[in-house]
Amino acid sequence: MPHTVLLAEDDRAIRNALERALTLEGYRVTAVADGVEALAQVHRSRPDVLVLDVMMPGIDGLQVCRVLRAEGDRTPVLMLTALVETADRIAGLDAGADDYVVKPFDVEEVFARLRALLRRTRPDPWPEPENGEAPAAEPPKPQASGRFVEAAGVRMDPQARRAWRGGRELELTRTEFELLELLVGNAGVVLDHSTIYDRIWGYDFGPGSKNLAVYVGYLRRKLDEPGAPQLIHTVRGVGYVLRED
Repeated sequence: MPHTVLLAEDDRAIRNALERALTLEGYRVTAVADGVEALAQVHRSRPDVLVLDVMMPGIDGLQVCRVLRAEGDRTPVLMLTALVETADRIAGLDAGADDYVVKPFDVEEVFARLRALLRRTRPDPWPEPENGEAPAAEPPKPQASGRFVEAAGVRMDPQARRAWRGGRELELTRTEFELLELLVGNAGVVLDHSTIYDRIWGYDFGPGSKNLAVYVGYLRRKLDEPGAPQLIHTVRGVGYVLRED
């Protein structure tokens, strides 16, 4: 089955051109003109990936992304933006977007980024609670299954996409989880920027990109605890390593 894309773009010329290009590339596309329509369409039929213009009248792309993340919807989101400042891009990542493309863009770049997002897409592993009961807060015991990865006091369940530092469960986005999983799986090994970009995003953003630094900052804020050692260390000019000093 072809992947389904929900495209929200208020500029008719861009919307029509991108819809046509995505369709020719083999995607099944639903195109809408604003954020209100985008949310309504997602609630009717969840797509495999969303492509959202940041600047739309009424509800913009950032607001759409925030609403979906607040609802627990983890569908990957690619933002289209004419805003080139780092602070604007960080705002999109803060809203829950997984990636962005700056206008004017080459359609081949959009295809490449969509492929990378879809490669990272996994079925939602979270089970529905039975009889209205909330899932247990405590992490399951690792001896009950061989699926856990653990290093430096961090325990991860890749199948359920859950992670803990000690007894505290971490609330991570898709990208944050995959970055932490890569670091934990290579604990003590310095991973260079290119390796991390390739493993997490599927391509290198280039030396001027702040994406990786932004996500490392997110992880540090969620991992770090008062009085506990910092786990993610910067190796200047090289990359990052997870270790407990």
